[in-house]
Amino acid sequence: MRTALFVTCVNDVLFPTSGQAAVGLLRRLGVDVDFPPGQSCCGQMHWNSGYRADTARLARHFVEVFGDYDAIVVPSASCGGVPAEAYALAARSVGDEKLSRAVRALAPRVHELTTFLTDVLGVEDVGAYFPHTVTYHPTCHSLRASPLGDRPYRLLRAVADIDLVELPARDECCGFGGTFSVKNPAVSGAMNGDKARHVAGTGASVLAAVDNSCLMNIGGRLAKDGHTVRTMHLVEILARTREDGPLAGLPCTGAGFTS
Repeated sequence: MRTALFVTCVNDVLFPTSGQAAVGLLRRLGVDVDFPPGQSCCGQMHWNSGYRADTARLARHFVEVFGDYDAIVVPSASCGGVPAEAYALAARSVGDEKLSRAVRALAPRVHELTTFLTDVLGVEDVGAYFPHTVTYHPTCHSLRASPLGDRPYRLLRAVADIDLVELPARDECCGFGGTFSVKNPAVSGAMNGDKARHVAGTGASVLAAVDNSCLMNIGGRLAKDGHTVRTMHLVEILARTREDGPLAGLPCTGAGFTS
């Protein structure tokens, strides 16, 4: 199975360790994953802002870069959902039937990372080790647009020595919403404040999610409010093994305690 990593703009520019963790994890699981250097933006910002022709242009590029792969893995529910949710509509809006057919054929091969692990590879225990207290934020896209269900929780529960604690009001939005946070900063800030308060109240050392954009938003508010909770993409937790040991600077759970 020829597999490619679509790392997304946010991860490539701001969170490269998430992309590196994804490659490391997939290769550890026996997946020969490529990183096509010609990849670019998925077009979500353009689509959400009404720029249909620009979205179609990016869809064409996506097909050119990834069209020959059997599977495209995306460490983001938000960006990973765009090919199935927007590309065919964007193609029709510019009257490009050839592109419409191409993206409809390609969309089923695009997999958000946790879905690829559980549904395609059929694994939940990926051999991860993370002896710290973690809470998980299910991002809006992973809840409502491209629902992941309990897949992230199943993967996290299988991590050795992890202490996974429930996040209160977990289904509430963090206030990011891409361009929403720019166009509605006051509302976004209030929502983010609530989310940060709930995260801090769990007592967790780490907040995990499948979208770094949301983690960036929540993490900024946590830092502003003086909280020390660290944010980590779920794949960075899954990529760690006993050989890596505990994360420096974080309290360990009982089984992972080292003096």
